[in-house]
Amino acid sequence: MVKLEKQQHIAFVTFTREEKQNALNFIMFKQLASVIKQIKKDSSIRAVIIQGEGAHFCAGLDVAAVMKNPMNIISLLFKWLPGNCNLAQQVVLGWQSLSIPVFAVIQGNCFGGGLQIALGADYRIAHEGAKLAIMEARWGLCPDMGANVVLPSLMQKDKAQWLASHASAIDAKTAQQLGLITEVSNEPLKACLAMIDTLMTRSPDTLAAIKRVTQQSYATPRRKILAKETFSQIRLLLNKNTKKAIAKAKGDESIEYSDSKRW
Repeated sequence: MVKLEKQQHIAFVTFTREEKQNALNFIMFKQLASVIKQIKKDSSIRAVIIQGEGAHFCAGLDVAAVMKNPMNIISLLFKWLPGNCNLAQQVVLGWQSLSIPVFAVIQGNCFGGGLQIALGADYRIAHEGAKLAIMEARWGLCPDMGANVVLPSLMQKDKAQWLASHASAIDAKTAQQLGLITEVSNEPLKACLAMIDTLMTRSPDTLAAIKRVTQQSYATPRRKILAKETFSQIRLLLNKNTKKAIAKAKGDESIEYSDSKRW
């Protein structure tokens, strides 16, 4: 689940499913969206730290838990207009809507949806032993939580495409070289708090203005990307090759894919 605590003008947002490596169930998506709204309304909060309880940040989507009720998938992907954020995209891009700096403190596994949530933060501080991966391709799917809006400002196109395509974990140093990680530290929370201490000496209005100007200078065609993400994911969910990819990911190496449809 997701816990929100406030200490000295800092909001600590913590994933608390330690027994599941903080994997995301449907309730956590709703809680994260609610937490973002709460923080946005509290003008006394000057910074946000997103973290995971225990040894891991977040191992991504808890597929078994979410699929217990197929309506959960519809609720995650539904949007009134193609360019709007659905629930899955809100928990990534919602952090960008805040006028305050948002940090992700990463340790252990940071996979799939967990990495996409971290990409929604302004800064990512990782333990040197952390592992990061965009995992969706392993299950025959594509990243669809809004990460494609953020990635162009962080990574070169070929490297972003390769990261999403090979679906294998990389270490924190490699992630830093690619532009995914801001800083690598043996004590990531301590390093994060030191950065926040520096920012606390600046006017919150200055930081808000800098965040908005920087966002605009790296702006992507957000609505088109969000629409394309969701449309592509729905097509993949209905695609027979996706079922084959799931079987292959579970160990059936005899699987052969059908010819690709036109995209």
